[in-house]
Amino acid sequence: MLMYISALIVGILLLVWSADRFIDGSAKLAKRLRFPTLIIGMVVVGFGTSAPEMVVSATAAWQGDASIALGNAIGSNIINITLILGVTALLTPLALNQRVLKKEMPFLIAISLLSGFIFWDLKVTRLEGGILLVVLMVFLFWMLKVATGGKNEATEEKIDLKIAIFWIFFGLILLIFSSKILLWGAKNLALEMGISELIIGLSIIALGTSLPELAASVVAVFKKEHDIAIGNIVGSNIYNLLAVVGLAGVISPIEGVAKEFFYRDWVFMNFVTLLLLLLGIGFLGKKYRVGFLGGVVLLACYLGYNAFLYKEMFL
Repeated sequence: MLMYISALIVGILLLVWSADRFIDGSAKLAKRLRFPTLIIGMVVVGFGTSAPEMVVSATAAWQGDASIALGNAIGSNIINITLILGVTALLTPLALNQRVLKKEMPFLIAISLLSGFIFWDLKVTRLEGGILLVVLMVFLFWMLKVATGGKNEATEEKIDLKIAIFWIFFGLILLIFSSKILLWGAKNLALEMGISELIIGLSIIALGTSLPELAASVVAVFKKEHDIAIGNIVGSNIYNLLAVVGLAGVISPIEGVAKEFFYRDWVFMNFVTLLLLLLGIGFLGKKYRVGFLGGVVLLACYLGYNAFLYKEMFL
């Protein structure tokens, strides 16, 4: 068991470090292309911080571990909103861009509901995975139009294009390698302890693959880049549902998922997504802001959900 726990820890550490390199290279490339701040947060950082989820879930689907693949995606979305935004809101009141609340958040809610139609029969076919990837392409095209039509601010930072591209490719390769170590340790640990792979995916793996989002959001808040912090989370959750689940379904049809995944985890994911929208429009605080009280509520949701998971795990 010690070997499996060590593999889990090493896998997560490598995953976080490689994701950091990948994100750094991607963000510098975006700045070199002079993309607006919100688009960097939504597309570049959001996509980059979702890279661990994409690689882990795609690898899990390829190996036939359907529960880990879906649990990782949905668990990460729950953690992104409850734990990560909860922590950042406790550090400082988190300003929400009006555009995010009026356009990206409704889009996130819409695809969350769309995923419900796909998960209803507890499987994801190649066709359904393909549909999610098509919707992703539409979203990226929409974001690209916003980027090219927005204000592109020049950056004074000297950016070496070759180094940025190197870190993008090297980070991605290391992401794939570390995901294999993480999955091997997690799967064998679940078997050793008699825990379901779904619970492992929803909790330990989801938390591990969400660490880049946590780091990116906290750093962005301290740098007063609230657009990047919010854009990172909303964008990451969109990618988790479209890219992570879609890619996993196309690689290998996902079947035999536990009923609890839909009735417990998917429902709770939608609940906290709607809660974030309500907080943004002034519930429990000022409009367009998630304050300290909102952060407390989000963290309470995270602790309550995980307490319920661990209760099922050990009882």
